[in-house]
Amino acid sequence: MNLRRIFTVATNVFWEVIRDRILYLIIIFALLMGASVRLIPELAATTEKKIILDIGLAAISILGLIATVFVATGLVNKEIEKRTVYLLVAKPISLAELIVGKHLGVSAVLAVLVAAMTVIYLAILSLSRIPFPVGSILIASLFIWFELCLMAGVGILFGVFSSSLLATLLTFGVYLMGHSTRDLVALGKLTKNPGLEQLMMGLYLVLPDLARFNLRNDAVYGQVPYLAGLITDAGYGLLYVVLLLSIAIAIFSRREF
Repeated sequence: MNLRRIFTVATNVFWEVIRDRILYLIIIFALLMGASVRLIPELAATTEKKIILDIGLAAISILGLIATVFVATGLVNKEIEKRTVYLLVAKPISLAELIVGKHLGVSAVLAVLVAAMTVIYLAILSLSRIPFPVGSILIASLFIWFELCLMAGVGILFGVFSSSLLATLLTFGVYLMGHSTRDLVALGKLTKNPGLEQLMMGLYLVLPDLARFNLRNDAVYGQVPYLAGLITDAGYGLLYVVLLLSIAIAIFSRREF
């Protein structure tokens, strides 16, 4: 793969998504945080401060997910519907470079989105004189971005072989299941049914374990996992993205346009 061509695709995707006004979500986030600080009474109480911290991180995650799903699932379909995929295939660019470049472009947009919302989040907390653990919140935001990059890979994979609507529904489904895989394994063990237990374990192995990237609850208390655990979880996310994009490339290369 040619890195220059990948970078060109990523740059085009980045500016295309920016022009689609996806960053308006930053304004929505700022309004949500401002309203939360004003509407939740008695901010001096410890529990109320925790609620504000929880709302901020949850909003970053949810708004980021919405942006990820609706952008990633339509990247390939948009090229097919507009017939621009014919021009791309005719150019000296491989399908692998196209898929990887699109994922990198979306990941860059998500990095800007998460970073901007995190800065606003910390600024509002500071202006409201709400104490917060800076380090753990920054790490939690970083892992929110890792999770969104993985979900972008899921969205691109589904977008390669299905309509935008179906790809959107499937991606949201994977997100919900990905946060429940550990519960599924525990449920399988409780049933004491070998067949069901193997099925649940199979789902756990196939679906992404998104709980690895959820550090929000620990972050509000200033707690983060050990460095080795963080590196392991980040590596897991990277490998899963590589697997998703490899499958997407294999499927896309077999499509007839």
